[in-house]
Amino acid sequence: MSSSSSEMVRHRGGCHCGEVAYEVVAPSHLHVYNCNCSICTKKQNRHFIVPKSRFKLLKGAEYLTTYTFNSHRAKHMFCRVCGVQSFYEPRSNPDGYGIMPHCLDPSTVTGMTVEDFNGVAWEESMEKEASKQSSSSILAWSKLPQDQA
Repeated sequence: MSSSSSEMVRHRGGCHCGEVAYEVVAPSHLHVYNCNCSICTKKQNRHFIVPKSRFKLLKGAEYLTTYTFNSHRAKHMFCRVCGVQSFYEPRSNPDGYGIMPHCLDPSTVTGMTVEDFNGVAWEESMEKEASKQSSSSILAWSKLPQDQA
C-alpha cells in the first residue's frame, strides 16, 4: 500500500439523493481499481479500498439495501431511494470497504492512479495478488500499516 506517497485526508461521500453519507480516511491521491467482473462491468464500478476502521457511516443505514450473488461474500450496498452504490464490502477484502471515488466530495481528491483488475478470472487474479509484495497487492489495502494498527 503506497499511502505514504500522498497525505491521508478525511473524505466525505455518499449517494446521489443525500440519504446515505459517510467519511473515509484515505490518501488524497487515490489508488483506484477498475474491475472487469460481471457486476463491476454492468455498473462501471471503479473503487479504492480502505480498512473498515477508516470508514464511518454518518447517516442512512436504514436506506441501504444489499445485493449479493454467486459466492455471496461481496456485499453490494446501495441507496434504496436513488439506487447509487457509493461503497461496498468487496469479496477480495472482507475486512475493508470498496469506495467509489466518483461519490466523494472532489475537494479532497488530488488525483487518481487507476489499475485494471481482472475480475473475470477472479481466483487466478487473487493468486497473483497473494504472490506480490504485501504493500503492492490489492489484499494490502484493507490492512492498517503496523505503525497505525
